[in-house]
Amino acid sequence: MAISEILLIKPVEGLGGEGDQVKVRAGYARNYLLPRGFAAPVTTANRKQVEALKKRRAARESLELNGAQELGKKLENTSLAFAVKTGEGGKMFGAITVNDVHDKLVAAGYTIEKKRIHLHTPVKTLGKHTVKVKLHADVSVELGFDVVSENPIDVPAPEAKPAAKNDRK
Repeated sequence: MAISEILLIKPVEGLGGEGDQVKVRAGYARNYLLPRGFAAPVTTANRKQVEALKKRRAARESLELNGAQELGKKLENTSLAFAVKTGEGGKMFGAITVNDVHDKLVAAGYTIEKKRIHLHTPVKTLGKHTVKVKLHADVSVELGFDVVSENPIDVPAPEAKPAAKNDRK
């Protein structure tokens, strides 16, 4: 198992940001990172670039953090409502999933990746619910939404039980 030490030029999810010096398997470096321009081999000339890359990384991360905080403030004031078809007693047909929440946010004018929306289980009941939106490593927002019935809910009336007959003689 050969290990290769490389210098990341661009951020790679799960590996590191630009300017990081990481150890990866040789095949991963040779076949993926180096040809796509995500990394460069560690040499004395490349090590001089590390400071410039770290400065660029710090500027990018602060810009992303500020943007995420602004978006988080806007999202906190947003409320979503889903009108769903229901059957007897208000039982929903189907469920509200991450895709539905994402579509509503896009329709409201927000550009958020689906993978940033964390809904533990699909919502299958009417009422108020919350979903966690992780905008940045340091910024996450609890977004509330309502699930309402699109048609009136008919509550079945309890059936009257027929009078018990005494069969005793």
